[in-house]
Amino acid sequence: MITGLTLSLDGSTYAGSVALIQDNAVIAERELANVAKPGRAGREEGFMPMVAECLRDGKVEPKQLARVVCGEGPGSFTSLRIAASIAKGLAVGVGIPVFAVSSLALIVAAEPVSPGKWMAILPAMRGESFASVFDVADSGSMTEIEAPSIRQDDVLEKEARVRGANLIGPALPHGRGPHARGVARMLDSIVARGPREIASWEPVYGRLAEAQVRWEQANGRPLTAAG
Repeated sequence: MITGLTLSLDGSTYAGSVALIQDNAVIAERELANVAKPGRAGREEGFMPMVAECLRDGKVEPKQLARVVCGEGPGSFTSLRIAASIAKGLAVGVGIPVFAVSSLALIVAAEPVSPGKWMAILPAMRGESFASVFDVADSGSMTEIEAPSIRQDDVLEKEARVRGANLIGPALPHGRGPHARGVARMLDSIVARGPREIASWEPVYGRLAEAQVRWEQANGRPLTAAG
């Protein structure tokens, strides 16, 4: 079992979340309201205070953290960047490693689910969703059996039935989204995969940002670093 204090963050949806984990137990958690425009509705001012509140609730100083785990997406471009920037900043400032986990896995792991196959989905806009399939064992351990991909919303139910999987995600009736607390259930496997290189690691956005898509459509060419 992995020991020590872990700070976990996920920004794959506008309802971002943070959890403070001691060994494999959640000791504090926070989440943001599911606002539609994080950049204009306080996400920059909301996510970092959420981290500070978790640390305060757990009576923990940043220097006591052993690691940071960040949801790597796919999902909301802006929210993912904010969460990743905070995770990397803390890691550099404290001198601890950053680990990454699929945000789709954090949907399944956020609360206990029955053993079997689960197709986790997150909205990808344009009538599509990001989807990945997981197999949950009787022990509660999870294995990703289909990597994240973009699927049409109108075939999700059919594709889940073909795989013998249950659909799970925030856009479904009585659905739920990813939550940083799910890291506690997966911490051993997350750490076993090794840390990310802080300087080069970026979230997995799943698709181009909407602003980039519009720019490329308007200009008839790909947007590059050179402009």
